[in-house]
Amino acid sequence: MYSDEQYEALVRKTKIYPDNAKYTYAALGLASEAGEVAGKLKKFIRGDYNSIDDIREKIIDELGDVLWYIAALSIELDTTLDEVKTRNAEKLNARLNENKIKGEGDER
Repeated sequence: MYSDEQYEALVRKTKIYPDNAKYTYAALGLASEAGEVAGKLKKFIRGDYNSIDDIREKIIDELGDVLWYIAALSIELDTTLDEVKTRNAEKLNARLNENKIKGEGDER
């Protein structure tokens, strides 16, 4: 199992894209890979698969690609996966405490 730090080191070694487009490249890759996850689920809903188990492994592989781009974009923004997770957990806990999990908008 990889720690966040080990995974980020691997992403640094494997990221190959132009420095002048690093934010855009990472964000577009993230959107693209998230779309592949959605596409697999769309095909499940359409009935192309008998059960989620038929595509579970494929979805997990695509989630790995999503994670790679999240880590890459985090690196480009000079932050860490740990900071991203921590900030998100703090936001979610605040919403739970204020009974604002449902709804929309960043400022709930």
